[in-house]
Amino acid sequence: MPFQNNVSRREFLKLSALLTGAITVPQVANAVGEKAADNRVKIGYLPITDGAPLLIAHAKKLYEAEGLEADKPVLFRSWSQIAEAFMARQINLVHLLSPITVWARYGSKFPARVTAWNHMAGSALTVALDINSVKDLGGKSVAIPFWYSIHNVVLQKILRKAGLKIITKPKPKLAADETSLIVMSPADMAPALAQKSIAGFIVAEPFNAAAELKGVGKVLRFTGDVWNNHACCVVFQHQQDLDERPEWSQKVVNAIVKAQLWMRDHRPETAAILANDGENKYTPFPKAALERVLIPNAELDAAYLKSGANTHSAWNRARIDFQPYPFPSYTEALIKELRETIVEGDNSFLKTLDPVFAARDLIDERFARVAIEKAGGLSAFGVTGGWSRKELIEA
Repeated sequence: MPFQNNVSRREFLKLSALLTGAITVPQVANAVGEKAADNRVKIGYLPITDGAPLLIAHAKKLYEAEGLEADKPVLFRSWSQIAEAFMARQINLVHLLSPITVWARYGSKFPARVTAWNHMAGSALTVALDINSVKDLGGKSVAIPFWYSIHNVVLQKILRKAGLKIITKPKPKLAADETSLIVMSPADMAPALAQKSIAGFIVAEPFNAAAELKGVGKVLRFTGDVWNNHACCVVFQHQQDLDERPEWSQKVVNAIVKAQLWMRDHRPETAAILANDGENKYTPFPKAALERVLIPNAELDAAYLKSGANTHSAWNRARIDFQPYPFPSYTEALIKELRETIVEGDNSFLKTLDPVFAARDLIDERFARVAIEKAGGLSAFGVTGGWSRKELIEA
């Protein structure tokens, strides 16, 4: 797929240039201005379930309940687009792939921090119907949404365990023990799978559910079955807002935390709000695809355990779950895993990045802690064990 490869490479290079300052983005007025501007929440998102808490907070007017003004969320089609708008302060609240935030703060010194998690799990490896094992991906290509993504981290762990070699650059012919990774827009993944241009893709929901419902693919493995309760997208906010507008920042996080709590108890309603026939048309997906992701289904759960898409019967097998606290252990483990993950571009910054330091410097947990306590504590989100946990990772 030379066209897709070229598009993917341009997308990665553009974001790389943005994060290293090689592209000058237009600057907008300083957000610490008149009172009306202070209250405005300007949301940017991609049409995936990862951004759901930001969108539900908007739909349920939870920002307004905190005394803020929320603009209609702006939909972006790529990570470079959303990053450019965020850097230009055209938007001040985004969800980003957690590894991108590591790259942004330490690879590029961009002044922003993670203030909460958006969700847990919510991604899967979907393959063609004739693929029955990870080994079957040998000699074939698999699409990922970005090099700096939990999807790339998890996929490479799965492939290595199966004895497959990872290829990241175009190659005329793959050996039987090689799997080529291609960065691809999520919206292009299912069509590429249907056309047999790729053998599989790993991405956020509801793209996996949509492929299942259309009969073009099946889930081979859920990412949450490789890394229990992992974060995927996280809330990213400007350092300046956190330092100079702590009250505003707290109210923003309060709204997101309240949204997650509401979503846990209102999953069918959440699917309806996010669907393409909902009032705000937040995503291009039908309600059925979103319901498949959001609403627990005992029959499907049993089928996934039987097929091997889930293998850990004692782990949390919710297809997607919502818990906002950014556990330091996750960030520590993520940096260690990123060191073992092949990416395009310069990732030398990871060699000297102390995981313990990063878990406390990249993450500004004070707002989430306050908001969670106000919402009833961690137990309200199904979390036991307090403010620390042990990461469970097994490919």
